[in-house]
Amino acid sequence: MFQIRVHGRGGQGVVTAAEMLSVAAFEEDRHAQAFPSFGSERTGAPVVAFCRISDREIRSREPVMEPDAIIIQDPTLLHQIDVFAGLKPDGYVLLNSQHTIEALGLNELLKGRRQGRFCTLPATELGLKHIGRPIPNVPLIAGFAALSGNIRLESVIQAINEKFKGQVATGNIAAATEAYHLVKEMIYA
Repeated sequence: MFQIRVHGRGGQGVVTAAEMLSVAAFEEDRHAQAFPSFGSERTGAPVVAFCRISDREIRSREPVMEPDAIIIQDPTLLHQIDVFAGLKPDGYVLLNSQHTIEALGLNELLKGRRQGRFCTLPATELGLKHIGRPIPNVPLIAGFAALSGNIRLESVIQAINEKFKGQVATGNIAAATEAYHLVKEMIYA
């Protein structure tokens, strides 16, 4: 079972990101579950959502405490909560930022970990460019697909088409496609 924890703030599409990851897994005939954990349910408050993907039925229902991957939609959370808590030694991290992991001062996280598992992606900027809104969730799930190889870009696009219609779907597909290719370039550079 592959477990993902998504951190962000209310209004950034954290819950939608986890749901779309699970839909993408369903598109690949896999089992998946997604669910949120709310504190104060207001815009801007820290929000965490969870997703599990497996080839077998998932019986676990508790929050993901030892994730295989962490997606961080808001880099300001780095200084407020321990978003990396419980990350498995060979885990993946995808962070919404224009800056590198090194420039963010997160070099310590890289020590003793496999190369190509930590990546930043300017997801907010991709959302603005393609959708006209600073929503990072769709670029990040496509970036996750590229980083982890756990789901395919085609499955992410199918999930987008199930969730959105018209120009919103078209913009999200463009943002997802660009994000996917940016991450592929970064990890194979």
